[in-house]
This record gives sequence, structure tokens and C-alpha cells, in this order.
Amino acid sequence: MSDSRYQIDVSVVSRYLPEQSQPEKNRYAFAYSVTIQNNGLLPAQLLSRHWLITDGDGHVQEVRGPGVIGKQPLIEPGQSHSYDSGTLLSTQVGTMQGSYQMLAEDGHSFDAPIAPFRLAVPGVLH
Repeated sequence: MSDSRYQIDVSVVSRYLPEQSQPEKNRYAFAYSVTIQNNGLLPAQLLSRHWLITDGDGHVQEVRGPGVIGKQPLIEPGQSHSYDSGTLLSTQVGTMQGSYQMLAEDGHSFDAPIAPFRLAVPGVLH
């Protein structure tokens, strides 16, 4: 977004959870840690989320819902909100991407994009 009042940057780190996975049943568990940084000029509240989760076979699961982990945090300029979550895939590799729907203090609604990130069992990709 080009308007510096509404600048939310999202970073994500993912990891495979072997202890919660069952490869023999095509069940692969992944955790991800998200940091939502308000680099804008106005406080902004995270109202909802929209995720596209794509497995290695190209099947897409769409997830929408209010807030993140039961919260709708108000993030002040220069501050961030972090949380951990997870997902299950039926393949060893997949991707997630999406957006957060934000409401700035001045009443302006905008989306904060979440760039695609990879979910992969270690050693599967070269």
C-alpha cells in the first residue's frame, strides 16, 4: 500500500511438527509464528483473517474468521502483535498466504497482505 498511514507488515516462520504428524495416514502437522508490525502512522485493529492453504496436490482450503487466536488486537504505530498457530496438510509440502482485514483509527478499512510462505517436511525439498 502506498499510503504511509496504513502500513502493516507481516512476517511468518513455519516449522514441521513430527510429534503431531502421522505420515502413514498422510497427516502432516505444521506450526507457524506470525508477527504483525504496524509501520504506519495510525493505530490499526485486526478485525479478521483470510487464509488460502494449498497442499502439494494443489488442493486449496480457504479459511476466514474473526481476529487471530480469539483476539482482535489494536496495534499502535511502531508496535507489533505476535501469535502462534498451526495447520494440517495431507501432503509433505504446501503453502499458505492471505490477508488480515484491518481498521485504522480514522475509520479506514484496509487489507494487510500475508505473502506466501512454505510448509515443508525437512529434507523433502532440495
